[in-house]
Amino acid sequence: MPVSVPLRVLSVLVGLPVLLFALITWQVLADGPLVGVDERLSGALVHPDRFSELLSDLGNVQVAVPVLVVALAYVAWHGRATGVDLWWLPPLAGALAMVLVPALVAPLKEWTDRPGTPAVPPATGYYPSGHTATAVVAYGTAALLLLGRLRSPAVRRALVVLCAVLVLGTSYGLVRRGYHWPLDVVASWCLGVVLLTGVRLVDRRTPPGRTPRGVSRSTRRSSSGTPSSSNGPS
Repeated sequence: MPVSVPLRVLSVLVGLPVLLFALITWQVLADGPLVGVDERLSGALVHPDRFSELLSDLGNVQVAVPVLVVALAYVAWHGRATGVDLWWLPPLAGALAMVLVPALVAPLKEWTDRPGTPAVPPATGYYPSGHTATAVVAYGTAALLLLGRLRSPAVRRALVVLCAVLVLGTSYGLVRRGYHWPLDVVASWCLGVVLLTGVRLVDRRTPPGRTPRGVSRSTRRSSSGTPSSSNGPS
């Protein structure tokens, strides 16, 4: 049975990131006081080295997207194997979220026309961070869709930790290497959360699979704790 998401929770998951993104974008366009804080913070954090370079590479399309593709393929296979009527819907939502990343980020880069940090050659179009958005959506979507299909609590926790490490590692690497200002990264977090919320809603509303072959309805009812003549009331 599909599980509905309370309107209050949905408004928080979408509303707060949207408001924060709007605030940051306004400050970037107006060169407001938040930009000054951002530049000072960047100056304190930037220290280009090989390790930060490697971390920032986790947000490359060539690295993050193949991870997402493998996860989407598994989710599609699992849904079809377990008899989910709309097994293709969650993978499609995940793929669409990934496609929306460049569709949203590219126009925003052109519109804001923000220059880069002193650690990179003079150029514009650094806001928001495309690498961060790619990491958030690719790794986040993979984790969200796999969580509902893993039974082991330990594996589920490990997956969440791994996703967080990949996203935060990418974000740290981009700022530490000087490829992006901190606000570029935070803004992409906001975009990513909104896109991931859409993927989660689609996944939660997808009808569950049918009873696997070889398992009778009576067996399923008994194993789920429904009273029977042999085990009495649960």
